Amino acid sequence: MTRFRLAAVGDNCIDRFRPPLSQSYIGGNAVNVAVQLARLGHQSFYFGAVGRDPDGAKVRRLLEENAVRLDHLQERDGNTAYTDIDVTPVGDRVFVHEDFGVCAGYRATPAEFAILKTMDHVHIGWLDDGGALRRALSAAGVSVSQDVSVNASADDLGVEGLSIAFGSSGENDAEAERLAAAFLSSGARLAVVTRGGRGSLASDGTERAAAGIRPVKVVDTTGAGDSFIAGFIAARVGGRSLAECLQAGRDLASLTCTHVGGFPQAPQPLCPFSDAPSQ
Repeated sequence: MTRFRLAAVGDNCIDRFRPPLSQSYIGGNAVNVAVQLARLGHQSFYFGAVGRDPDGAKVRRLLEENAVRLDHLQERDGNTAYTDIDVTPVGDRVFVHEDFGVCAGYRATPAEFAILKTMDHVHIGWLDDGGALRRALSAAGVSVSQDVSVNASADDLGVEGLSIAFGSSGENDAEAERLAAAFLSSGARLAVVTRGGRGSLASDGTERAAAGIRPVKVVDTTGAGDSFIAGFIAARVGGRSLAECLQAGRDLASLTCTHVGGFPQAPQPLCPFSDAPSQ
C-alpha cells in the first residue's frame, strides 16, 4: 500500500455526556478524520488548537496513541472545545451546549501553511476563517476537501476551489442531487453527498456513482460521517474509481457504527459537572 501524507485541519472536541452517564469522549470532524487516516496506515497530521488544560492534554494523548502526528498542534490560552450532551431514556442524544473554545479563531501560521502545501491531501473540518485556508490551499494547487455540513455559518460555507466538497442531505434523493449539483456549480471539482440510510453519491459533472449502506448492528453513529470521509479520501488519493471510493467510505463508516465514538477509545470519567468549562 502506498503511504500518503495527509492532514486534517480544524476542530477537536470533548463530548461530555452529563449524568447519569458521566462519561466523555474525544472527537470533532477534523480529529476523527485524522485518526481514521492514521488507522488506515497513512502518515496523518492534525492541525488545530487545544487549551492548556486537562482536556487539551487528553486530546494530545489520545491522538498520539493513534499515531497522529501533532507537530503542528497549537496550545492556546482558554478552554479546549466541548459539547455537553444529555441522553434521553430511549437513547436519543440532546446537545445541550457547545463551546468551541480555542478552536474558535484558530489559524495556521505561515510556517504551518508551508507544511500544509507539501501534503498529498488536506481535509478541513469546522474552521471559522471565512474560507481563507480553503482558497489559499486551492490557489497553491493543493488537493483539499471540506465537510460543508459541519460549518453552519454562511461565512464559512463556500466550496469554490475544493477538490472534494462533502455534504449530507439526509434520506432525500432529490435533495442529495440538488446539493451535489449546487457544489459543482459553485466551483467544487467533486461533490460527495451522504444520504443516511440510503447511502451516498458522488459526481464530478461527468461521472456519477452511488453506493448503499453496509448493514451492521448499530451501537452509535457518532463520527460515522467523518469515517466515511476518511475512507473516501484515502481511496481517492490512491487513484481508486468513484464507486470504489464510495464503497471504501461506506465500509469504514459502518465499522464506526459498531462502537461508541468516532474511533475506538475508552470512555473517560466526567469530572463533577458544572456549566463552566472543565479545567
